[in-house]
Amino acid sequence: MWQLGAMSVSPEVRAAAELVIGNLNDDGYLVASDEELMAASRGESIELETSGSEIAPPAPTVNGTGSAAPAALDTEDDDPFVEEAAEILVGSYVGAKPMATAASSALKPSVAPNSASVNRVERAKPVEAPFTIEDLREGIDLIRQMDPVGVAARDLRECLLLQLRDLEHQVNNRVLNGDSEVQNQHLAQIQTTTAIVETQLRNVQNRQYKDIARAIQRPLESVMDALNFIKTLDPKPGQRYNQVEPRLIEPDVAFVKQGDEYFVLMNEDDVPVLRLNPGYKKLLNRDAAEKDVRNYVKERYKSAIQLMKNIEQRKQTILKTCYAIIGRQREFLDLGIDQLKPMMIKEVAEEIGVHPSTVSRAVANKYVHTPQGVYELRYFFSESVNGPEGGGTSLMILKRRVKKLIEEEDARRPLTDEQITRILQSQGINVTRRTVAKYREDMKIPSTHQRRVKD
Repeated sequence: MWQLGAMSVSPEVRAAAELVIGNLNDDGYLVASDEELMAASRGESIELETSGSEIAPPAPTVNGTGSAAPAALDTEDDDPFVEEAAEILVGSYVGAKPMATAASSALKPSVAPNSASVNRVERAKPVEAPFTIEDLREGIDLIRQMDPVGVAARDLRECLLLQLRDLEHQVNNRVLNGDSEVQNQHLAQIQTTTAIVETQLRNVQNRQYKDIARAIQRPLESVMDALNFIKTLDPKPGQRYNQVEPRLIEPDVAFVKQGDEYFVLMNEDDVPVLRLNPGYKKLLNRDAAEKDVRNYVKERYKSAIQLMKNIEQRKQTILKTCYAIIGRQREFLDLGIDQLKPMMIKEVAEEIGVHPSTVSRAVANKYVHTPQGVYELRYFFSESVNGPEGGGTSLMILKRRVKKLIEEEDARRPLTDEQITRILQSQGINVTRRTVAKYREDMKIPSTHQRRVKD
């Protein structure tokens, strides 16, 4: 907002730009259409066409405190492959997801509490917009000139193009100042990259690099350089100003080896110690105390004792669960993650004599320090894929092996799901092709055809 304040623009364009800034999501994307923004500027609410408990999102915000409702992408590549291609190139961006939050009472839907069905919302009386659609578009262009470059784009493709055009402008300015040969090489790389982003994201997703080279009439080497260059761009420019401090994990328990045995140590440094005030117990023994007072203190005293017992019981459940994990995962603790065995909560619950839900609650959000690193206690609980010996293999290990086989395959002749299945079966894992395909898709690994790189 301070960048806008330093610019000399008309009041109408400034108002439009402020509306745009207020409707950027955390990644820096503008997910509201021009029509939605104009409606918000007039104070119009939206009609809801929902039933049940789902309520449609309200209109874009006006005062800059929230994000806008989703809008159709205003590009030719309005297709899921754009986002999938982005994962290959620049990481895990999965589309701009709005946080639809009304900014004022004028925009908040009039929904009765506990209403199970809503057909429409009473429309607020429209007022004249404080700016025109041309002012709005000028405001959007103004925001796109600000730092960070790429902000106010409506999709990933547009975000990357904004950054490429800014780089091209910088290179052109430097060319005028000399050293043109090197700068021309940079300019050619930017132009090749721009051509790919504009029209070839589908082929990027399918790794059809030769098809890209033919389509944009560039050498294959230039195409590969351009794909690497795309990785240097920022798919989420808004995150520079929305960084979250990393959460430091302090383990609740530790598996410590002494000699040939493992022991469980509880981390109780930050756990407050509960004590009963002896004054209340004395009050119970006084005959002079009123009956109502004594009954009240007695009830509270019993509740406090029960709370302390429950805390101790939860502690014992955690300890018993941890020792059960040690008994079943000794090879993992000694040798590493490849030795992780399948283990169900139900099995551990039967072993320690409690209900499975008790074990589930006890290990929730608990972390353990092991010789192999820090893990969430839930990490040790996974289903199994039965092997020929009946011992079984953890699904987590199955996923790791599938991923490793694919990482080590020949990109020109990638493994099919059937081939991966046969390899795993030869290693003693009784698994079907359908199971392999399911977990490959869970890990967002493309199919054989999509992984193949043509000669």
